[in-house]
Amino acid sequence: MTDPNARQLFRLRSTYIETGRLAMLSHLEVAHTLERTVRRAGLPFAVSQGFSPHMKIAFGAALPVGVGSTCEIFDLQLVEYVAPEIALEALRAASVRDLMVQECCYISSKAPAASVAFPFSTYEVVFDGDVGVLDIPETIDVVRKKKEKTLVVSEFLAELPEVSGTVVRFTLEAKANGSLRPDVLLQHCHADAIVVSITRVAQR
Repeated sequence: MTDPNARQLFRLRSTYIETGRLAMLSHLEVAHTLERTVRRAGLPFAVSQGFSPHMKIAFGAALPVGVGSTCEIFDLQLVEYVAPEIALEALRAASVRDLMVQECCYISSKAPAASVAFPFSTYEVVFDGDVGVLDIPETIDVVRKKKEKTLVVSEFLAELPEVSGTVVRFTLEAKANGSLRPDVLLQHCHADAIVVSITRVAQR
């Protein structure tokens, strides 16, 4: 158990949702909003050194604009120990409904960074009607840094999609050399219905 009297930084990991209209925010806009939430919550956050001091906060893998989530994370370094339940209460009081903090816990300083902590993401996609046959392509061409790249879908798709009426669930793995966005994958899949929403529902 972390000693609350130790002269060290305390790494608090928070889980939050990103839903409704706020799913349309960019990753940078979400980051700025959550930084303001931490300030309003009055938590004793650590600040970096140098000519441009900033809050020591790190975020999980970015969501594409328009993709919601029930399991996003950010890591906040505190200069003083605050009980997780008290930190959670303060953050929830300072959060807006569609960007609401759900859980808080302390993690080791040696734990993987938030951006790479969970390489597997499960998404739930809702269509406006029965999906029918979901035709997944073998490869997808994307443009990264003005260069075209061919992604082999099977290298990123961790398991075959589960189709149930108007809902499809699938899991993508983020690789060290890149990743396949869920919205890009769906743009290249042939289905009998139109996508209504995409939500990240689990990370591991």
